[in-house]
Amino acid sequence: MHFTFDVNVTSIERMLTQTTARMSKSAPSSTLDYPFGNQLPESGGVIEVAPGVLWLRMGLPFALDHINLWLLRDRLPHSQTGAMQEGWTAVDCGIDNPATREAWLNIEATHLQGLPILRVIATHMHPDHMGLAHWLCERWQAPLWMSTSEYQSAVMAQSGVSNFGGEPTMRFYAAHGWNKTEDLLQIKARVGYYTSMVPQVPPAYVRLMADQTVRIHGQDWRCISGYGHSPEHMALHCAERDILISGDMLLPSISTNVSVYAQEPQGNALQLFLDSLTKMQDLPDSTLVLPSHGRPFRGAAQRIAQLRAHHDERLSELLQACTEQALSAHDALPVLFKRPLSVHQMTFAMGESIAHLHMLWLAGSLQRELQADGIYRFKGAQS
Repeated sequence: MHFTFDVNVTSIERMLTQTTARMSKSAPSSTLDYPFGNQLPESGGVIEVAPGVLWLRMGLPFALDHINLWLLRDRLPHSQTGAMQEGWTAVDCGIDNPATREAWLNIEATHLQGLPILRVIATHMHPDHMGLAHWLCERWQAPLWMSTSEYQSAVMAQSGVSNFGGEPTMRFYAAHGWNKTEDLLQIKARVGYYTSMVPQVPPAYVRLMADQTVRIHGQDWRCISGYGHSPEHMALHCAERDILISGDMLLPSISTNVSVYAQEPQGNALQLFLDSLTKMQDLPDSTLVLPSHGRPFRGAAQRIAQLRAHHDERLSELLQACTEQALSAHDALPVLFKRPLSVHQMTFAMGESIAHLHMLWLAGSLQRELQADGIYRFKGAQS
């Protein structure tokens, strides 16, 4: 992947102005084509979105209260005998809690047609996608398939080295201006946040790589790597079926969280994310996009245009605000988020704020300075 950064304020302002003008012509998100209307799978139920492609919906204990999972009819050679087996490939798992296990057991009893799950594909390592992978893999003696970066990140997070809480995360946020003691103590206490939903990670996996072809029920699904939201997210595209399983990289009604974390404190997550979207923007308008949150839709290029416009607008507003005065990422939150935030929401919002500021900083449009109080602040490169 190649990355190109503008090197001064004038050039990035020109880029923002031109891109925003171009993207503002795209239709609002309400005009995306939702072929299933307002239909949603019931807990423990499914909707068949294409022959042999089942849509499952599992609950989550967050404001984002659901995740979409997918079951694909498949056939694979038995690992020992080599004989072909009919069954299913599961894409993503849900978190590990009693309700999700019960929902999967209901799916097993009512919709698997007596066939086994032959493999589990995890698009990435976040708890709602990875939590029950160990249980499904053990239950069905099925291998886990995912990218190496995601697998290793899951192992690290499950062992306590996590971006979701603990001392390093607390110090990182404090260095970016979030230094309210009671909030930071909550962040420090979240060191077990990941393991509470992902108590185990399967001990082995099959590697997925960018542009690799996965054969599912006699059809080719191409892996499309994505960065910025997670280390090495894998979406799956089947040109023959005109279907994209987009994971969290392309969502129909909310913007994917794109954050910089303590483990990569100078990361440029937003640039990585926007560059990754380029890999999907030439898909046909007819492509059925199966997202991890929200409803299946058509119109990938249109949705990507909307997301680019959204981020361009936030970047432009941040650039203007930092030209007027130097801001920390915490100072910049009201520029990016127009609503009150809980501590839980603030952890994601801070990562997003840093990601937007870093994109401008690494493009040369902002200067970053560690000031005497130990806080990083950003100001216009020519201010």
